[in-house]
Amino acid sequence: MLVPITCFLIDDDPDDQEIFTLALSKVDPAISCVTADDGIDALQKLKKDESFVPEFIFLDLNMPRMNGKQCLAELVKIDRLEQTPIIIYSTSSEPRDVMETKELGASDFIVKPSYFDALAASLSKVIKENPKG
Repeated sequence: MLVPITCFLIDDDPDDQEIFTLALSKVDPAISCVTADDGIDALQKLKKDESFVPEFIFLDLNMPRMNGKQCLAELVKIDRLEQTPIIIYSTSSEPRDVMETKELGASDFIVKPSYFDALAASLSKVIKENPKG
């Protein structure tokens, strides 16, 4: 039996959160998505619920209060997330951002696609490449 998959999306844009959640449910309706509005919100959620270990973390780079790189640096310090792939999910396609985030511990980098079906395809690929359960 497969374990239900939970994704944790850290993104300050409510529209991006909604589109991401819809794309995930297209990939597999059983996948649940927890969202945080920025890095500080995400770290507070993780500190508050010690049992929360998402199968995937998707992290935006450009956010207020704490940007994605700062958040990534904090996420990799959390022992229970050691096996959780952290995927950067950003409008940036700068090679420097890709390189820096990989050096900080990100396992993948997805440029936010402009089409819904492209997003669903990207998410499907990430989830299939990292099977859980």
